Amino acid sequence: MDTNDQAQRLHSLNTIGTVSYVLHLIVAVGALIPGGQWGPLLLLVALVMDMYKRPESVGTWHASHFAWRLRSVLWVGFAYLVTLPLWLLFIWPGWLAWLVISVWFLIRIVRGFINLNAGKPMESADYA
Repeated sequence: MDTNDQAQRLHSLNTIGTVSYVLHLIVAVGALIPGGQWGPLLLLVALVMDMYKRPESVGTWHASHFAWRLRSVLWVGFAYLVTLPLWLLFIWPGWLAWLVISVWFLIRIVRGFINLNAGKPMESADYA
């Protein structure tokens, strides 16, 4: 692969990463705003896009960002499912749990977006 092809590949991955982070950010902010629960569809679009483009990122610093976004979605989905019974018991505990999860998701997405814009990979310790 020549230098021009490599540069074009990295530019393409950067564009996909930016679009994906923006979609994740919209979802994370929408989860915090009453009436903003339209995010699952956007999150699904971002998830499919990341899964489709992830193989192209192998061997680049973008690979850490694909892993970061995918793990973020999987963890937040798991946390929402685990805390779903709180909504059935009482509204306030469910709302509080989902608020904490949504803030955590927003923080992860912002951290990743900052590193992407700085051209830095996510550190391996940040993957958790």
